[in-house]
Amino acid sequence: MSSAASHGGRPADTTSILKKLTKNVVIGSTVDAKNGDQGPRAISVVPCKCHGVLTKNELLVCNFEDSNGVDGNGTTMEALDPAPSSSPVRFFQNDAIKGCDGDAISAHDATVYGAGLSSGKIAVINKNGGLAKTYSGKTITDPISDASSDPPQNFSPLYIYGGTTLGGGIVSISIGFYGNGLATQVAKGFAVSKGLGPTGLQYDPDSDTLYIVDGVTNTIVAFSNSSKLLDKDEIVVGSDGKTFQCKYPKTTCATLVYSGSPLNAPMASALLPNGNLVVANTQGTANTLVELTPSGQVLDTEVVDTSSTQGVYGLAARGSNDSNTVLFFTDTNSNTVHELEP
Repeated sequence: MSSAASHGGRPADTTSILKKLTKNVVIGSTVDAKNGDQGPRAISVVPCKCHGVLTKNELLVCNFEDSNGVDGNGTTMEALDPAPSSSPVRFFQNDAIKGCDGDAISAHDATVYGAGLSSGKIAVINKNGGLAKTYSGKTITDPISDASSDPPQNFSPLYIYGGTTLGGGIVSISIGFYGNGLATQVAKGFAVSKGLGPTGLQYDPDSDTLYIVDGVTNTIVAFSNSSKLLDKDEIVVGSDGKTFQCKYPKTTCATLVYSGSPLNAPMASALLPNGNLVVANTQGTANTLVELTPSGQVLDTEVVDTSSTQGVYGLAARGSNDSNTVLFFTDTNSNTVHELEP
C-alpha cells in the first residue's frame, strides 16, 4: 500500500534506475588489514574534493563486527576506491564507533560522522581521520543510523540526523558555524525490535526532506522541512508507523511514503540522484532491493545476494542523472562491497 505523499524540490521521475543496473561487480573486501574487523554495514560516497585524506567518489564503509565475527565489536572505517579489486585502507579506528552501523560525510567540508551501536555515541571525525568530538547521552542511546544535511540556505547550521533505539527516536544535532552543537530528540515512536527500528536515514537537500525506514512496521516515512525540526518530540509516530502527531504541522510534519509488501524488514536505503529511493530488505527473500518514488510508487525489485542470510546493510548511490547512476552495497555474507552498474 502506498500513500499519496508528495515532496517538492524536483520533478517526479518514474524511470527505474534499478532495472538499468544489470551488472553486479565486486569492488573489494572491507576486512581491516590491521585488526581484522569485518561485517560491513553503512556505506557512503565521498561527495567532494575537500583537501583531506579522502578523495572524491571514494567509498567509506563501517565495520560492525570484530575479527571473530562478533556483532557490535567493530571499531573501524575503511576507504576503498570505487573500482574492482580495490583493497581497504583504514580511515579511522576508535572505540567511539564500536559497533559502527552508520556513517555520513558532509559535502560542505568532508567531515565524517559515525554511529556506534555499542558505544552509544555519534562521533565527529575530521577530514584527516582524527576524532574531533563525540555526542552521547540518553538521546543517543544505541544509535543505528545517521545522515548528514548540509546547510539548506546561507547562514544556516549543518545538521546530523541519527536514528536511536531509545523510544524509536530521531535525533537532530545542530553543528557548523551557525549551529549550537546540541543534540535534540526531534521525533519519537518508531517501532523497535531485534535490531530493527528507524534506520536507513537519507536527506534530500533539494526538498529539505528526511526519509526514515522502519523495518518493524515495514514503512518508509518522510519528514518535511527537516532542517526546521528544533524542539523535543516535534513529531510523534503512531504505533502502526503510519500516523503522526506534529507539534507544528504548518512548519514541518511527517507523511507516510509507503507501507507493506514488497517491503520485508528493510534496513538500508539510498537516495538516487533523481530523488527516488532504494531500500534493502533483510527478511523473506533476504537481500532484495526495492526502488520507489517519493510518492510511494514501486518501480522495481531485485535480489542481489541469493543467500537466505541477510547481508545487505548499506546502500549508497553515485551519479548526476538517470543514465550515469550506479549503486553500491555492502554484503556482510562475503565482507565485500559491490557495485550495481549498467
